[in-house]
Amino acid sequence: MQTAVGGGVLLIGLALAGGALSIPSAAGYGGVGPNFLPWVVAVSLVGCGLLIVREALTGGFRAMDTPSGAEHPYWPAFAWVSAGLLANAALITTIGFILSCTLCYVLAVQGLRRASGQDAGHPRGLAIDAFTGAAIAAPVYWAFTKFLGINLPGLTSSGWL
Repeated sequence: MQTAVGGGVLLIGLALAGGALSIPSAAGYGGVGPNFLPWVVAVSLVGCGLLIVREALTGGFRAMDTPSGAEHPYWPAFAWVSAGLLANAALITTIGFILSCTLCYVLAVQGLRRASGQDAGHPRGLAIDAFTGAAIAAPVYWAFTKFLGINLPGLTSSGWL
């Protein structure tokens, strides 16, 4: 199984390298072209995949800690996190980046809290999660739109929300 994981990582790295071949390499600002980061990730994945395969073929992973957590996956938490990601993707152009990312954060936190056995779903906790999600999403939105000049979907035409 460890060899299969290493092989999977290696194949993903090779596939990413194949995709990076189709990206133009014309150098941009600072001499780095748009294909630089995909190549860095592809080479890193290929290297990690080779190391994992080598480790698996020479005796497997040694001195591993006993796995922590539950024996079986907690599927409701997976559903909560998936719902957050899908809602974000579906609503980002309708309600804007900040609100859709805030909703994604709230749904993901609900799933993670339920998976760890914490009390979830109370109005006060939901309000704190919404505030925290907005406090994370708003500076990211403003940094990308105001400082980096990258257009993200906003709720208003002013560009500040």
